[in-house]
Amino acid sequence: MRFDILTILPDLLTGPFSNSIMKRAQEKGHLDIHLHNIRDYSTNKQKSVDDYQYGGGAGMVMSIEPIASLIEKLNADRTYDEIIYMTPDGELLEQGLCNDLSLQGNIMILCGHYKGVDERIREHYITKEISIGSYVLSGGELGAAVLVDSVARLIPGVLNDETSALTDSFQDGLLSPPVYTRPPSFNGWEVPEILLSGDFGKIEKWREERAIERTEARRPDLLNE
Repeated sequence: MRFDILTILPDLLTGPFSNSIMKRAQEKGHLDIHLHNIRDYSTNKQKSVDDYQYGGGAGMVMSIEPIASLIEKLNADRTYDEIIYMTPDGELLEQGLCNDLSLQGNIMILCGHYKGVDERIREHYITKEISIGSYVLSGGELGAAVLVDSVARLIPGVLNDETSALTDSFQDGLLSPPVYTRPPSFNGWEVPEILLSGDFGKIEKWREERAIERTEARRPDLLNE
């Protein structure tokens, strides 16, 4: 799966994609991530990528020309299943959306800054707009990193145990149940006996019951969907 990320701060994204699961996924050829600096497509001497708003108002707006030039160049090289804009007013990123995107081949992600991008970019190039929450960040890079991580881990071969992603929170509409590891006793705090029993049928039933209890307590909205 290939991600092309358009940003004015590519260095901000090198860390998240150069470590742990994301790094190994790229080394194994499961994931192909390319960072593109929008400033490289600015035609002015200052390499600026923003300008004042028409109509006045506080805050600058990302200019249409360099973004359009970069998108056109990438579109000429390959076909993209989605061109995504990370924005607070986009569709909320949830597990079902991650599942759908993980089935795609090529995805382009535009990271906004300032007051956002010229609306004509959104109208004529963007196919999907995504938000990672009801709050505002300084730019779209952190959101893009979250999106790539949440989608890429669903690609077969990215995780060592491919069944692990299938038991994550939200995959079945529930939060994950509690998990434990060794030692079985620590400071007098015991692992539930059922998990040590070896009876996998009862263990699965216990996990399902705990998942429902946790969801009812913490995210009852999920049970009403």
